[in-house]
Amino acid sequence: MAIRKAVKGTAAVASGGLVAFYGLTQLTEYRKRQARLSRVEAVEQVNMAFQDELPSRQAQLTALRATQEFDVLVVGGGATGSGCALDAVTRDLKTALVERDDFSSGTSSRSTKLIHGGVRYLQKAIVKLDYEQYMMVKEALHERSNLLNIAPHLTALLPIMLPIYKWWQLPYYWAGIKIYDLVAGAQCLKSSYILTKTKALELFPMLKRDKLVGAIVYYDGQEFDVRAKCVINATGPFTDALRKMDDQKNPNICQPSAGVHIVIPGYYSPDNMGLLDPATSDGRVIFFLPWEKMTIAGTTDTPTEITPHPIPMEEDINFILTEVRNYLSPDVEVRRGDVLAAWSGIRPLVTNPNSKDTQSICRNHIVHISDSGLVTIAGGKWTTYRSMAEDTLDAAVKAHNLSAGPSKTVGLMLEGAKDWTPTMYIRLVQDYGLEVEVAQHLASSYGGRAYEVAKMAHVTGKRWPIVGKRLVSEFPYIESEVQYAIKEYACTAIDVIARRTRLGFLNVQAAEEALPRIVDIMGKQLTWSEQRKREELSAAKQFLYYEMGYKARSEQLTDTSEITLTPAEVGRYMKRFHKFDKENKGFITTVDVQRVLESINVYIDADTLHEILNEVDLNKNGQVEFNEFLQLMSAVKKGQVSANRLAILMKTAEQSLDQTESLEQREPVDQRKPVSVDRSGGGV
Repeated sequence: MAIRKAVKGTAAVASGGLVAFYGLTQLTEYRKRQARLSRVEAVEQVNMAFQDELPSRQAQLTALRATQEFDVLVVGGGATGSGCALDAVTRDLKTALVERDDFSSGTSSRSTKLIHGGVRYLQKAIVKLDYEQYMMVKEALHERSNLLNIAPHLTALLPIMLPIYKWWQLPYYWAGIKIYDLVAGAQCLKSSYILTKTKALELFPMLKRDKLVGAIVYYDGQEFDVRAKCVINATGPFTDALRKMDDQKNPNICQPSAGVHIVIPGYYSPDNMGLLDPATSDGRVIFFLPWEKMTIAGTTDTPTEITPHPIPMEEDINFILTEVRNYLSPDVEVRRGDVLAAWSGIRPLVTNPNSKDTQSICRNHIVHISDSGLVTIAGGKWTTYRSMAEDTLDAAVKAHNLSAGPSKTVGLMLEGAKDWTPTMYIRLVQDYGLEVEVAQHLASSYGGRAYEVAKMAHVTGKRWPIVGKRLVSEFPYIESEVQYAIKEYACTAIDVIARRTRLGFLNVQAAEEALPRIVDIMGKQLTWSEQRKREELSAAKQFLYYEMGYKARSEQLTDTSEITLTPAEVGRYMKRFHKFDKENKGFITTVDVQRVLESINVYIDADTLHEILNEVDLNKNGQVEFNEFLQLMSAVKKGQVSANRLAILMKTAEQSLDQTESLEQREPVDQRKPVSVDRSGGGV
């Protein structure tokens, strides 16, 4: 289950400015046949009794305490650590895994969501004749193919477009992507191809037209003491901290690098095509990809300090937005206010401790055995977690003389894959009465386990859907997923918004809106006190504020924001403001807004209205002053703020009031005497 959480919502991709399909067409059937054979072989070799029901968290803790000695203890529950634990179990080794937070709570959940080989590493391998880089790409391509086969419900092919704006670049990038196809060999997903300018704009209409030549497309996709014969250090960026616990004299082998990603609305990219910028203004690579009906853009690559709570910086967010603007049509206004979420992940790059340039570091992995026997797996790529785990267990078995066979994880289907089909969502709709969008989401997230989530869903009380109450209206996450998340060891509200659903990564405001209900559901299931529920709510809001970009977003509107409005615009907004500030107080309150809304038959509860005004109340005095309103409208004009609820509410109300006044003025004056009540048929 940890592996599933690590790879949720990923796409398989290759690199290139062409739409590159990984794979030589004539070898497709051979690759499929080999995948089927390896899958059958893996299932036959892994002779283990798996439970349909996961053991409870308490049962897990009891087992950790009661077991005299494990063969392998894995420290770290990210993609690599979970992969190591799975590999060890398939070798019949008695295995335990400990994680200080949640599965994939660190770097593993903060990736670009791509299963890819690494086109830029192949370029370095060719230019520098670096065999190690070449082998890393080849390994990653193999693992990409395997992951597509063992987790079909979680992974999918995604064509990536590399737009070409200079004629000489076309043969250059085409040759590079074709080499990428060749390296993939039998595991090539689909062959890359060239697009004309017209076809490229048809598939990606947001592209900048000026000077566009064509495009290339390719495809990628503390509990107590636990005793064990072997301890595996799979702690990612914290590798050196654990190594120094083993021996303070150990030198650092990891150099952390921060990668920031942003999420913007889905209309910034087509549903079925990604974009690659192979050479940004500072030489880095930027991906621009559809993800969960939104658009994800990233990443940066800058040296950073190690922290369990990395925070996205405003300069990195603006760097990504600037690079995105370079490739999109001038008609598409890329606004800072459209950033719905932003996060930073720390890459555990393997490097010479004296190196200062993290951008030239190869992300290949190393396995190291210390004098005391601590096995450390460091570096590597998210895509290659399985092969990294295999190498690690091979080294651990040899170093500690463990009785174990070879790895059996190639072709071993991951949780949920067994009973999944591309059309299983239809059964969810037909059998349970779920919305189509919700059913599709459950099928692609849980695979064959989606039926369990559907069974937990509550009746909505509506004609349709029959079951499945959404946590927030614009996303297909439903309340029963919170209940199921608890079965999968979700212990906090952050676990749910960040890793059991992806709300926190998709839209921080939507996640905040869903939090009270999530906390209520978890509170009932886990018997939380009212104090614990308040603490959970507060901690989750802090997580959204700092780690998911809410702070950076809110700082776009401050009490020192410059007002850049013309006199005509100020006059227009003053008229709008006075529709609410009838007494010319110079400020408005929730009472003023509610009075106006009720006059146009719009009703909003007091708590929601308070939240709406609080977003604009910069000095937090319980009212919105005229100057604060002008700062808001100026920020909206500059694109720093978008979809602000108060701005939209006031504009809509003004239009309704103006329309009503206009109709009243145009009504003819009836000069006849009024009809008495009794003659008009009125009551008595």
